[in-house]
Amino acid sequence: MPRPATYDKADLILRARDLFWTKGWAGTSMKDLEKGLDMRPGSFYAAFGSKEALYGLALDHYAQESQARVKALAKELGPLGALQALPAATISGDTALPQACMLAKTLLELSATQGPLGAKAQTYLDEAEQEFQTLFAQAQRAGQIAGHHDPSALARRYQSDLTGLRFMAVRSGVDANALAQDIARGLAALA
Repeated sequence: MPRPATYDKADLILRARDLFWTKGWAGTSMKDLEKGLDMRPGSFYAAFGSKEALYGLALDHYAQESQARVKALAKELGPLGALQALPAATISGDTALPQACMLAKTLLELSATQGPLGAKAQTYLDEAEQEFQTLFAQAQRAGQIAGHHDPSALARRYQSDLTGLRFMAVRSGVDANALAQDIARGLAALA
């Protein structure tokens, strides 16, 4: 009879997320996972089934955390305020590892070789773009953004800016905070 699990699965997913986020799919070996999660192979497979399944759970956690941050900022600051605050929040705070976006990294690394995981990353990126589009449209209806701007195009550009900001934040000699402020100022100029 198998022993009951003595681990916190949510904590393991969070730790796996950080390993995958840092090292990527190919760079994270099963030995890395076993060591990082402090699990033996049998326990790992009983808990998660496969490396791919755990990576999918890690992507889910990353995306859900990102979505929750955007929603919390929108509730607190309104649509335009959230869009202006998000660049700085993206490169600072407890939840931001000094890494490029995990979804973007996954899409680049796995879209050709690990179809389901690359497709999952693409879906989450599409959902984020849609959320940004909604915020831009709300800000436009509130008169904070001029009516001639296309919320869809603004959302795509904004997502590109955030992805680039995360990349620039890991480069040495780059003032990512100044770049985040520039993105926020650019949004104010849309009125």
